[in-house]
Amino acid sequence: MDLEKLYLTRQSTREYDPAKKVTDEDLLEICRLAKLAPSAVNSQPYKLHIITGEKAPAFAKNVQVLGSNKWTSDCPAFIAIEEGKPAVLERLGQRLVKTEFVPIDIGIVSAYIVLAAENMGIQTCILGMRDEKGISEFLGLKEKSKFPLVIALGYAKEGYPVREKKRRDFGENVTITK
Repeated sequence: MDLEKLYLTRQSTREYDPAKKVTDEDLLEICRLAKLAPSAVNSQPYKLHIITGEKAPAFAKNVQVLGSNKWTSDCPAFIAIEEGKPAVLERLGQRLVKTEFVPIDIGIVSAYIVLAAENMGIQTCILGMRDEKGISEFLGLKEKSKFPLVIALGYAKEGYPVREKKRRDFGENVTITK
């Protein structure tokens, strides 16, 4: 797909066709491509957990926090991004510039996931509302882990519209200094 078309068609989809499943092969390919994302000192401080098949509806309860995201019950797949520990060099760099790089790296890998999926014809929605303790328990992790983002994946219901992108005027948040 042409890059601009990819940017224009990728959107947060909130109506999935529950009968149309995403294959394990496609989910693994999305994650393979996402792992090409840059990260601070190439630390890749995250783990991608794919939840699909019969487990997906049960997992959806972990992103239906405070009555939100009820539509995820029809979502056939999720990728939960587990936050890892920064590498030694990354920790040093964080202290020097007083910036945490792990959240930035997770944001970048999330962008790679949703764009890889859209390029394959699979729609996504990045979810910030989530129950991290519930996700840890669902995945059988011994310690409570941080899951800053979960990505819902599937095929949009028939007729789900691609919405026009509404963005600020270009000059409002883009400058050039020479």
